[in-house]
Amino acid sequence: MKTMKRCDWPADDPLMIEYHDKEWGVPVHDDRKLFEFMVLDAFQAGLSWAIVLRKRDNLRKAFDNFDFEKIARYTEKKIEKLKNDAGIIRNKLKINATVTNAKAFIEIRREFVSFDKYIWSFTCGKPRINKWKTISELPAKTDESDAMSEDLKKRGFKFVGSTICYAFMQAAGMVNDHVMSCFRYKEINRMSK
Repeated sequence: MKTMKRCDWPADDPLMIEYHDKEWGVPVHDDRKLFEFMVLDAFQAGLSWAIVLRKRDNLRKAFDNFDFEKIARYTEKKIEKLKNDAGIIRNKLKINATVTNAKAFIEIRREFVSFDKYIWSFTCGKPRINKWKTISELPAKTDESDAMSEDLKKRGFKFVGSTICYAFMQAAGMVNDHVMSCFRYKEINRMSK
């Protein structure tokens, strides 16, 4: 039986394979899902994506299903509880940034009607279709992620460096960075039209 060719980065990790095969690169336009990816990518800073995926369900539970309205109202008591939650990545700067980012996220929604409308403006409202042959060709950041990072920082966001922004763009399907030989490459391109 012929196995499907996929990008190399999930290796043989079942959780990474499932994420690669079902989520990574799929264009996302739901504000709560976009916020979830912002939170997860911020928590990834300095860690592997595999660690974040293993903690994802706990992060979802701890952060009220990534409800930015609720998170923006977190009290010091709630933040302290999160800092002691062994089920999540207990980094006080990242936890505090999640609350700060929820507030800034709400401000963007007030200004642009939706975060989706704002964030997709960095790719002119449609995914960039790349044509990578190997995973080593993928950039760590681009002009678009530089611009996104700079604008998010001006708006008060934390943990939004250009590399984190590019990882967010990959996760949210703003770019198709599956290698061309991967079975998901053509599927994602069809979804992007």
